[in-house]
Amino acid sequence: MFSFFKKSEPATPEAPTPSQVGPAVPARPDSVAVSASEPAPPATSPADNPLAAMDVEAPDVPKPADYSLNVGALLEPPPAPAGGSSQIGPTDEGRTAELTPKVVEAISTVYDPEIPVNIYELGLIYKIEADADSRVKVEMTLTSPACPSAQQLPSEVRYKVKALEGVTDAFVDIVWEPAWTKDLMSEDAKIALGMF
Repeated sequence: MFSFFKKSEPATPEAPTPSQVGPAVPARPDSVAVSASEPAPPATSPADNPLAAMDVEAPDVPKPADYSLNVGALLEPPPAPAGGSSQIGPTDEGRTAELTPKVVEAISTVYDPEIPVNIYELGLIYKIEADADSRVKVEMTLTSPACPSAQQLPSEVRYKVKALEGVTDAFVDIVWEPAWTKDLMSEDAKIALGMF
């Protein structure tokens, strides 16, 4: 019976007897020994292989005189953009006040998959700002740096805020200061989760 899951053992060939092989062929000094039953491989020369005649070298790329690796730059945090966030212009208080209720309503539809409370009630949203061009920046945090939803939640927040009428673009910044604690949760969230 044939099965996709069962490997069949390969048959082990029996060693041929000297009468089956035939007379021994002496080994040629310039090649591998070939038995009488196998044809000899064709001889190759550089003329037969055009790649063998090519002289390939790595390109010599000139390096600047002061060339060195700055490993310290890898360990330093990136510099902060001058003048605040580079994603939106200067904060427009009027536009921020106008868009904040809509943004909060949109963010309130985003839920952490492991917690049956929306992320606004959980206290994960720290700041909402808008500029005169209606670009919105949301500063939020996560319950922990190892949060399994670290990619999903900010993307969903950005998608929902950007889809709002009157918003031209949206950006989400993840911040870790101040660290999230249960004290940031709303009373409704604490009641829903049974935390008092």
